[in-house]
Amino acid sequence: MTKASTLLHLAPPTISAQINRLEAALGEKLFVRRGRNLVLTELGQVAARYADQIFSLGQGLVDAMHGRSRDRRRLVVGVSDVLAKSIVHRILEPAFRPEHDLQVICKTSRSAAAFHAELAAQTMDVVLSDAPTPRGSPTRMFDHILGDCGTSWFAAPAIARKYRRRFPKSLDGAPLLLPSADSTFRQALDEWFVHQRLRPAVIAELDDAALVGVLGEKGIGIFAAPDVIEGDIRKRYDVHILGRTKQIRQRFFAISLEREILHPGVAAICERAREDLFDRR
Repeated sequence: MTKASTLLHLAPPTISAQINRLEAALGEKLFVRRGRNLVLTELGQVAARYADQIFSLGQGLVDAMHGRSRDRRRLVVGVSDVLAKSIVHRILEPAFRPEHDLQVICKTSRSAAAFHAELAAQTMDVVLSDAPTPRGSPTRMFDHILGDCGTSWFAAPAIARKYRRRFPKSLDGAPLLLPSADSTFRQALDEWFVHQRLRPAVIAELDDAALVGVLGEKGIGIFAAPDVIEGDIRKRYDVHILGRTKQIRQRFFAISLEREILHPGVAAICERAREDLFDRR
């Protein structure tokens, strides 16, 4: 309560009185006391979610009335480097259509978290990532799930022929090119290795999907990628598929400050990804 009074520039008794009036109007308790603290009840949590949406819409109205709304003809996108460029292209493709009349500005970084400050400052519209916003973020952000897909394994033709038989058991001891240990995709891969009782030989760890493809084409090792871009990878690199699995699921997110997406460009790419790009299951 003390922290709230500081942020709102109101005395604690004033806030308590307003909470009591709101509870009386709703006919439900929104808070219960736990020790020296007040915590939200289950219904209080529902009310808080509605309040976030109400305040977001209210701020949008104020911005519009004062002429401070963002230029909707520009779409500033932050892209995590770990995302395959083919995936990024296919997600962003609707934004380049003439009917949207958008100028698309893309920025890349190894970690999606590097863009959170720009989102908070409203200098960026959306961040594309394979992981949701980490807990404890100082700014409230919303993770809009675009979809998910399975995983395909690729290698140079001779290596693919050698390891295709008895897949996935053939990956035990096989030379692999993997994402870095702290990436979401790598964590999913490691869990799958444990489940399958596999101990592959990690030749290299790389977050640059394009470099992984080049090294895989040169026969350095086997690599994994989202199955929705299987065709793109085979066209770009001289590699063959040695196996597929739906057990390794990769999820993709559009992260924004908006609970309800208002930017037409962001809405277009989200709709396209959900309807046409990823598995609907």
